[in-house]
Amino acid sequence: MNPSLTHFNQHGQAHMVDVSQKNITKRVAKAQGKIFVSPVAFACVEKGHSKKGDILAVARIAAIQASKQTSGLIPLCHPIALTHVNVDFELDPIMNSIRMLVTTETIAQTGVEMEALCAVNVGLLTIYDMLKAVDKSMKMTDIYLLQKLGGQSGNWVYQ
Repeated sequence: MNPSLTHFNQHGQAHMVDVSQKNITKRVAKAQGKIFVSPVAFACVEKGHSKKGDILAVARIAAIQASKQTSGLIPLCHPIALTHVNVDFELDPIMNSIRMLVTTETIAQTGVEMEALCAVNVGLLTIYDMLKAVDKSMKMTDIYLLQKLGGQSGNWVYQ
């Protein structure tokens, strides 16, 4: 199978994909990412506050904002009216890591994978920003799409 890249026209030029003929359906995407931090930085997160405020609360708001701004950041993304964005965190005190999980939803003619992935990236960057005074060696990793539901190509789950 040799899938075509939809963001290029028949002349090889970049374009925004025409979704006008696609059905309006409910679409859901789930993405994740991790940030590994020092024990000192992890303690700041566990306490729920730093000099800049509640780190995870700020990262959650940043992720939601990023999901809504995706089309302004990624040139060929369609502006999408999101119907729901959820951001969760899992703290691992053994690994000094924070896993961010983002779920984006819409009822539209195109999917919300980029919105979920953008949210994860900006949320993790926000954690980095808030903790960089105590730890500049943080590492963001494992950022990927976990699942997408709905749309013309159907459901997909990372394996």
